Amino acid sequence: MSIVGYARVSSSSQNLDVQLEQLKAAGCEKVFAEKMTGTSRSDRHALAECLEWVREGDTLVVTRLDRLARSGSDLHEIIGQLSAKKVGFRCIQQGAVDTTTSMGKLILGILGAVAEFETDIRKERQREGIERAKAAGVYKGRKRAIDAHKVRSLHNEGLGATAIAEKLGIARASVYRALRSAEEHVRES
Repeated sequence: MSIVGYARVSSSSQNLDVQLEQLKAAGCEKVFAEKMTGTSRSDRHALAECLEWVREGDTLVVTRLDRLARSGSDLHEIIGQLSAKKVGFRCIQQGAVDTTTSMGKLILGILGAVAEFETDIRKERQREGIERAKAAGVYKGRKRAIDAHKVRSLHNEGLGATAIAEKLGIARASVYRALRSAEEHVRES
């Protein structure tokens, strides 16, 4: 029976140290850690390795519920995997979350819904901010990486794809795509 920790931060600029210290203080003998978004389970290799590693009688510990999952469906799926392996689950900062008790399971469901709600609210605020910035003429979106007119102009001057790519600092394949796109645009006109 091992106490196993899982730590996660969303970006490479964030630090795992506080979580790692808390997990060590909680008695975790082994800790899996990664820097990856929690909105999806895809590409979370440390989590997959952790779920594979735990055995019957172990307890998985996280500092906060949102470190494990930000969507209710992901949370329930992960907890289901742990339950199937007869592995307990505990949150340090949300001490009432303990899947070995009925009350802990209820609280887990409620907190999972709250975490998903917070994610939705954050996305909604971001969309609203972008819409306001667009309306004010401040937000133009991402700049196009390739100026198709410039590519076509250089091509008309007699430069080949390699020379155009070098001059503009782009890949040759991008030059070909820009030229093909320009030709399609001319045909449609």
